[in-house]
Amino acid sequence: MRDFSEVPSVATIWRILRRNQLVADQPQKRPRCSLVRFCAELPNQLWQADSTQWRLADGSGVEILSFIDDHSRLSLALDAYRTIKASDVVASFHKACDYHGAPASLLTDNGAVFTARPRGGKVLLESELERLGIALKNSRPYHPQTCGKVERLHQTLKKYLARQAQAETLTELRGQLGTFRRYYNNRRPHRALGGSTPLQDYERRVKARPAASLGRTHFRVRKDKVDKTGKVTLRHRSRLHHIALGRAHKGRAVTILVADLDIRVIDDQGELIRQLTLDPSRNYQPLKAT
Repeated sequence: MRDFSEVPSVATIWRILRRNQLVADQPQKRPRCSLVRFCAELPNQLWQADSTQWRLADGSGVEILSFIDDHSRLSLALDAYRTIKASDVVASFHKACDYHGAPASLLTDNGAVFTARPRGGKVLLESELERLGIALKNSRPYHPQTCGKVERLHQTLKKYLARQAQAETLTELRGQLGTFRRYYNNRRPHRALGGSTPLQDYERRVKARPAASLGRTHFRVRKDKVDKTGKVTLRHRSRLHHIALGRAHKGRAVTILVADLDIRVIDDQGELIRQLTLDPSRNYQPLKAT
């Protein structure tokens, strides 16, 4: 056996072994401090969305849907539903856009209300983002860290809700969510933001926009029920317009998505019933142009 006056360092031995392919990489074992944390450069450059479970006082389960700005952690929308449907996601998204402007991109997990890519299809959110020129990004399956900021928001939210009297109704829970959101955005200092509140950080910088600029597009989401003659009504610039859907849909609950004159009518499952460009000069919008 040969004697050496100096023993090689651990790093040198590791490099030699790796160069000779005698060790296998195990990236899952790397220390947490080596992970590079991603943060969007501008507000509205990237939003994150996710849902989480909660229970009312009677033990019944409900779902909470959240939208958060990746750059500032601003809570953009926080809504509670018995069961989140595709149309609910789009309604909450449009509500956030109406107040904060549209984002350049949206990041979600692979939940069925967010994407149908794994199934080779397309859900309502995907088609709506495509129409608006907003990029949709999905996390890797079984990798919640990708949507870590909205996941962390849910941890803070649940700690807050656990300290409140348990809500007995969905309406009461929505009130608690509104109180939490105002506190979280406006008053609670955030360590990751250097002690600033999310709203302060959000308002400091210019906002990103979708690649296909939406200009000053006005968004609205309206709930309605098809009347017995097969129509729904919509007010545009103080004038009431009647939109024909067909008598086959009478009594059906629908959601009307409005982007200026671009109108889409969908059912509770997110299925498109009719899409049209509103003619402001006509009170009645027939199924077929005359």
